[in-house]
Amino acid sequence: MSNEARRAVVTGSSSGIGLAVAQTLLAQGWQVAGFDVAPPRISHPGFSAVEVDLTHGPATDAAAQEWIGAHALVHAAGVLRVAPLGELSAAEGELMWRLHVDAASRIAGVLVPEMARNGDGRIVLVGSRVSRGIAGRSQYAATKAALGSLARSWAAETVRQGVTVNVVSPAATHTAMLDDPARQSTSPRLPPLGRLIQPEEVASLVAYLLSPAAAAITGQDIQICGGASLELG
Repeated sequence: MSNEARRAVVTGSSSGIGLAVAQTLLAQGWQVAGFDVAPPRISHPGFSAVEVDLTHGPATDAAAQEWIGAHALVHAAGVLRVAPLGELSAAEGELMWRLHVDAASRIAGVLVPEMARNGDGRIVLVGSRVSRGIAGRSQYAATKAALGSLARSWAAETVRQGVTVNVVSPAATHTAMLDDPARQSTSPRLPPLGRLIQPEEVASLVAYLLSPAAAAITGQDIQICGGASLELG
């Protein structure tokens, strides 16, 4: 991957992990297009704010078309809605599917073919450890689990063309999502580390996966779990 004029599309760039990823990439010399429905929080000559509702398919397609030729895509946009069986909302389930899965598919469908033709490209989808299943979050877990299947499938399709596709799945992360009124009935589970994962820690791993040094890593779901995956005695 060339170090000249590297361009990345980062979704959810106005808060949380997406914001941290965009800031990290800008500090490394990338040009970043931030896809978000919220106003931008970054002022930088290398940053282009793209206001788009990623739950609206045609708008997402149109925004992606403007960035064909980008070297990387980081899909960090997300929302969390919680409910037990018997109280699941079809509308909220559809919202999460559109934002987490459909938006990723649409943007990748526009950008990745050109990456493959150029012989290089990086895709990172921000998943969640919740994808393994947790009470009260079945719809969210299902959409995040779908990202792993997308990543492995796309990785298999593009590995010979120099494109890598991976998922980064953090445990509970210190973002504005924790303050969302829609999830106030459930508290985040602290990992054994004893604190929440920081967005900058996730961004650091994402940036590595976008680098030339990570060219041999593809089709993987990498956990940032703070020890949550360990069997502690």
